[in-house]
Amino acid sequence: MKIKSITENFKNSTLLVLGLFLLIAIKSYSQITVNSLKDLLPYLKQDNVEVKLAPGTYSISTEDVAKGLYSEELKIKSKTHVLLLFKGNNSTYDFTDVIINIETKVHQAYGKNQVHELQIIGNQNVLKNLTMVDLGSVHDAPKRRATNIVMDGAHNRIEGFHVTTKGSYPYGYGDAFGKGGKTVIKHQKHSACLIRGESNHLKNSTFIHRSYGHCIFMQGANKPLIEGCVVEGEVRSTDAMLAEKGTGTPADKVNFMTVWGYKLPKGYMLSTGEAGIRAYNGGETIIDGKTYFRGTSNPTVLNCTIKYMRTGVTLAHATGKTYIEGCVAIGCENGFSLGSGDAVNCSADCSYGPVYASTYETDKNYHADITILPASHPYYNGSGNVAYIGGSGHRITFKGTDEAVKEGLKIKVGGDKNNIRLLHGNLPNQNDFKGFSFELNNQTKYPVFLSNKSKNVQVKSEGKVTDLGKNNQLIHTRISTKK
Repeated sequence: MKIKSITENFKNSTLLVLGLFLLIAIKSYSQITVNSLKDLLPYLKQDNVEVKLAPGTYSISTEDVAKGLYSEELKIKSKTHVLLLFKGNNSTYDFTDVIINIETKVHQAYGKNQVHELQIIGNQNVLKNLTMVDLGSVHDAPKRRATNIVMDGAHNRIEGFHVTTKGSYPYGYGDAFGKGGKTVIKHQKHSACLIRGESNHLKNSTFIHRSYGHCIFMQGANKPLIEGCVVEGEVRSTDAMLAEKGTGTPADKVNFMTVWGYKLPKGYMLSTGEAGIRAYNGGETIIDGKTYFRGTSNPTVLNCTIKYMRTGVTLAHATGKTYIEGCVAIGCENGFSLGSGDAVNCSADCSYGPVYASTYETDKNYHADITILPASHPYYNGSGNVAYIGGSGHRITFKGTDEAVKEGLKIKVGGDKNNIRLLHGNLPNQNDFKGFSFELNNQTKYPVFLSNKSKNVQVKSEGKVTDLGKNNQLIHTRISTKK
């Protein structure tokens, strides 16, 4: 009996091992390799497929559009043409060592309809390791607007992408002449990545942003996760813009009169794009074939680096739990803005603007731990602020370099932001805030300025404190001895 039992166990174990090998073999042969974008297209509609596009460089041109090769159309709030529309569920698409060049003039080929280069509307899909390049001029604007990537559906992941975004109008001025609604120069935007849907995940992707539009932004998204991403835009001084006088450029043609109601001032640095990572409080999304109109809720941003954008990470318009950790903002007009929520172990420089700025006077209960970084280029901070704080209920800690103390920069609580968009009384609802009933721990030598709009602020500071407010509690801490 014992020998029989051993034999049966051996047989069962052998069958189990063989079964496992068979499953592995089936799995290894289940991946489908295609050799062209045309052959890839049918699989974008299928469920439970694993598809690999053969390594190489592929192109999408205006000739392809004319042939009707990329004719997927979505009709939601706005008519949209999608070049690569992923409709299926539970599928994996491997683009390792693949480059897709998309002619910037393709965005014009669809007339006055918006264009999405790649969009997911299915669920639980994984897209990985694709290099997408907009090939052409930064001035090849869409006739309406364009976006490289749009994530709808639920529980999708995009990982390891490298995206170069180009083609918008006007380019080179940031939002000085308009962004939405009222404009001085009519514009056609081109953004890089829009995250919507439910629990979608953007991971370890790089964006080279050379376009007027947002880089990574969220609309109608619940529990979006942005992790390990790098964003690199570019900046330009208002002095360089004003030097275009007499050259016939778009700004010169309007005599540099901004959308804010006054002539473009000298002394500021502007991003030529918009936000690095931003959440909006409204938008549309598609989940399981249904369209929803809603805001963004419960966003998480982890270990991202944002360079030379209008803002690093701004989540002030999101609801629910907002959380940022391990993020770095370099050379941005503004590093971080939360509204409420947590910014843990983050860092930024203040070379072109504050490391942190409150968005509204109603901002409440944000907890920020921000290290101020040395700048790798000369300071050009027109606002004069290391940080600007309004609202209430916060716990804020600043630490790090003191190198810009000699530049006259300060940490400011309430009062005038001196932001380029808020001069001469423009947009008063975004300026001259009250700051009250919060804790500020300044572990740097930067001076703290408590305006006459400050009240009941508890301040610990290594730097000098000027107090024009009421009932503020001040503790001057000993300056640390740095080895």
